[in-house]
Amino acid sequence: MALQTELKPEDWRFCVASMIDWTDEWCRHFHRLLSKRARLYTEMIASPALVHGNRARLLGYEKGVNPVALQLGGSNPAELAQCAKWGEEAGFDEINLNCGCPSPRVQSGDFGVVLMLSPQKVADCLKAMQDSVSVPVTVKHRIGVDDQTSYGFVRDFVGTVHEAGTRVFIVHARAAWLKGLSPKENRDIPPLNRELAAQLKADFPDSIFVVNGGIKTLSECQTELGRFDGVMLGREAYNNPWLLTEVDHALYGDPESTLTRDEVVEQMADYVDLVQEREPLAARTAVNHLMGLALGLPGARHWRRLLTDPALWKTKKAGEIVRLAWKEVKPEAGMED
Repeated sequence: MALQTELKPEDWRFCVASMIDWTDEWCRHFHRLLSKRARLYTEMIASPALVHGNRARLLGYEKGVNPVALQLGGSNPAELAQCAKWGEEAGFDEINLNCGCPSPRVQSGDFGVVLMLSPQKVADCLKAMQDSVSVPVTVKHRIGVDDQTSYGFVRDFVGTVHEAGTRVFIVHARAAWLKGLSPKENRDIPPLNRELAAQLKADFPDSIFVVNGGIKTLSECQTELGRFDGVMLGREAYNNPWLLTEVDHALYGDPESTLTRDEVVEQMADYVDLVQEREPLAARTAVNHLMGLALGLPGARHWRRLLTDPALWKTKKAGEIVRLAWKEVKPEAGMED
């Protein structure tokens, strides 16, 4: 068995969730400019895709953006162990197994939240991954699946995985309803139950618990850190990225950030030009991650419109488009309606 890194709860104090089609390497580069402390997660990457696809492209690891966790989807222990090893070799600080995604496509591949119905299989997968790497191996899961919503269900799931050696649990504090709800609806309609998640923390005191689901403000984060080791934000961190500039001070006690949006725009304009040189088709994706930077500011609509203007993309470089669009924004003028 590989020697596991000593776990420190503060390493998971604030996390940005894995989000498919959003938290790619370009998004993570942007988020790291805003917060030096936040723990970032890749998109969920299916283990068969890593085995049979373009591994370097899929891993998308960038030095200097750590701490970053690689999130995997899969149910084959040997395959996941190999992918975990590749992730560690690439430089990721953590390997996370997704047992929370409700997508029908994921269900058909026998991974994601359906794995919660087979806790021993999850335990076998995590054990194999732990044996192959020295970085922490963690799991993200829901609090229930369909009609399996009792506390006993999720407690037994966590207990089985705990027996296999896992000590970091990221709990999306909603059940997943696989019958009748889309993945988008599964993010909002099943009711939040953070109290149930907090009971897990009480019953497994030697483990680290990170709560995810419905958290929108740093004030909420501070409240939840009174009973959890960490908090994880998803859509709010993506749609309102400037919030990340307050994380290091508010949640870690670091000096207040002096970073300005103008500085971020300049850095990201240079960065997306480099992206465009390396991978021309990726530049638009990289720029799309900046859409929320002007949230609430006068000119935000023009910012978003210009970043996606087809005419501009035909004649100008990515960085030039970013700078041009920012001229429409007035950060000092107060809030947009």
